[in-house]
Amino acid sequence: MSKVMLDVEGVSKLYRLGVIGTGTLSHDLNRWWHQIRGKEDPYSKIGAVNNRTTEGAESDFVWAIKDISFNVSQGDVLGIVGKNGAGKSTLLKILSKVTSPSEGTIRAGGRIASLLEVGTGFHPELTGRENIYLNGAILGMTKREISAKLDEIVEFSGCRRYIDTPVKRYSSGMKVRLAFAVAAHLEPEILVVDEVLAVGDAEFQKKAVGKMKDISNSEGRTVLFVSHNMAAVRSICNKGILLQNGRLTHDDEAEVIVEEYLKQNSDQLVKSVKFEDDPIKLENEEIKIHSIDITPSDPDIDDKIEITFDIEVKANEPGINIAFDLLNLQETIVFGTGEKFKKDIENRVKAVCEIPANLLNDEIYLLNLYIASDSMRHMYHYIQGMSFEVKDKIREYAYYGKIRGLVRPKLNWRSL
Repeated sequence: MSKVMLDVEGVSKLYRLGVIGTGTLSHDLNRWWHQIRGKEDPYSKIGAVNNRTTEGAESDFVWAIKDISFNVSQGDVLGIVGKNGAGKSTLLKILSKVTSPSEGTIRAGGRIASLLEVGTGFHPELTGRENIYLNGAILGMTKREISAKLDEIVEFSGCRRYIDTPVKRYSSGMKVRLAFAVAAHLEPEILVVDEVLAVGDAEFQKKAVGKMKDISNSEGRTVLFVSHNMAAVRSICNKGILLQNGRLTHDDEAEVIVEEYLKQNSDQLVKSVKFEDDPIKLENEEIKIHSIDITPSDPDIDDKIEITFDIEVKANEPGINIAFDLLNLQETIVFGTGEKFKKDIENRVKAVCEIPANLLNDEIYLLNLYIASDSMRHMYHYIQGMSFEVKDKIREYAYYGKIRGLVRPKLNWRSL
């Protein structure tokens, strides 16, 4: 059984909105009086839920995170996902000892190195080389240990030409390259990384992903990785936690966490568009969209799905082209299709596209719809927001789980 490297139990962080510091003098004295008597913080009981979209909350005190508990074993790569404001960065700052928790305990089984923001911990007046030694010293490394890794760090960062230049002259990409190289090569037992893939070019991102895999697989170290890039979370992480409004809602394998996050962040399924509901957006000088419908309303794997169009053509052309891209929640295009249609004597085009049964996998799909001129030279309308979910009611609760793949066609098998 793997050694537990990080054990987080009941961790919470309380902030007061709108002011700098802990509050008024009376609040500080009240807190101090409770503290010396071993009592609970009196203001921790009145904190509001961390929801950045609300106004006029009932309390000036907000729980940035509340009652977070999880553990990470040696060699694990834990993906921490959630919307902006969910509490991810607050949690990482507590784990990195940048700030202290209001409640709870954290037990770490080794040295923690953090890469929380671009260039964090770098002194702008020092050169890249000097900052490597400074960061290494902060992490508890000796000068000899840092010197042994110096060439490897510089080579990985790709900043060799500028290594003796003050970092205030570095671009943001160069800073994050050097910062990641330092954090990853100075051999901490636990590496904390916050959105490192949001900055830097494709070459650096590929190297960073490869290094994080090597850190966990070959070197047996533990990585905590925060990102909004779900493809990176799937690729790098084996475990994950999902935060929502400062609370931990799911703790599972990375694949399961990513699916849950994407489902939570998908819009309410829109299976019908009617002109009566939104006339301004569905009519222009060329066309008038009377309706677009997706049926059945709750399709199963073995149901055919029909997308029905009723469009009035006002342009002086014999017909229109109707097309769409079908995407999954990761916005990967599953397929695209389209067809040309002639208008009838009432200048209407009524058409249906049938998606065969036993083709799509069980997940949520998005539609990007295009309506173009008969000659394909002019786009009349582009519609996003329609979606539907395909379910597999037979396998939904089966122990073997979901079949992988963008599509899941029912192929012919036979014995020979």
